[in-house]
Amino acid sequence: MIQNVIDFHAHFPVEKEPFIEQRKMHPKVMEYQNELRKDWRRQFKFESVEGEHPGNEKQAERWRDELEKNDVQKIVFVTGGGNEVLANLVKNNQDQFIGFAHHDLSEDGALEKLKYAIEELGLSGYKWFGPLMRKPFDAPELKPFWTYMNDHKLPCLIHFGILGGPGGIVSHPYINPLTIHNVVQTYVDIPFVFPHFGAGYWQELLHLAWASPNVHVDSSGSNDWVRWMPYQLTLEDLFKKAYETIGPARMIFGTDSNHFPRGFAKRYLDLQEAVCHNIGMCKDDMQLFFGGNAARLLNLENPKRIIIR
Repeated sequence: MIQNVIDFHAHFPVEKEPFIEQRKMHPKVMEYQNELRKDWRRQFKFESVEGEHPGNEKQAERWRDELEKNDVQKIVFVTGGGNEVLANLVKNNQDQFIGFAHHDLSEDGALEKLKYAIEELGLSGYKWFGPLMRKPFDAPELKPFWTYMNDHKLPCLIHFGILGGPGGIVSHPYINPLTIHNVVQTYVDIPFVFPHFGAGYWQELLHLAWASPNVHVDSSGSNDWVRWMPYQLTLEDLFKKAYETIGPARMIFGTDSNHFPRGFAKRYLDLQEAVCHNIGMCKDDMQLFFGGNAARLLNLENPKRIIIR
């Protein structure tokens, strides 16, 4: 049993998401996607997403209840209806909620939006996706963005690898975590966090972590991608290799929790706790993984001690 967990990776399910042009898919691909997602829900015993949204205020109340019920002291919502909507939710629940800025890094004005999100809205980091980039991470015009992140030591969570699961994006110029290599090694005061163990790009993420000390890995989601590797790979294998190489100080717990009725994905917490015990992770290192590292990266004041029983 673990108390006072910090979940570093979740998404607040808002009533109305900002408009994003969706990738067009062939009906047969959509049908295939739906079937595999049904299989995934059955595997993890997750119910389908509720049809009617209760409103953001009610949703925040439900999330507070989820955190209390599951002994989670803080949760980081890396997305949630755009920067201003998420900032308002965080402001009204600052004892439990933390929010990251989430806007298109490829668009003009990314730095100005980041400054506003951090300095005016009170958000605490930045989140984006490699497979949604339309320019290189080390493009000259992005230098001021990375410099600002570096000067403020802001955590930066960027998704690389397969995006969207079955039927999702599997080919893109910036899907590989090594495409951010130059930025990672230049701006070493930015704690970079790469979720889902690289989502299919595990070797590349390991090499990136080998190359630079500011690379962290987060454990969030089902990590179902391991079933689609050409060799045997399990969640326990991922944890064991990360623990032996990247080390406990750069491993971050997350769930990728989002919608209701699932709410907080307790099943992921239980699975990861069991894996930590199975690979022989000591209690001190488990405390780092399940919240200590997150508290450090977020510069939290007086975080509760993570209790491992």
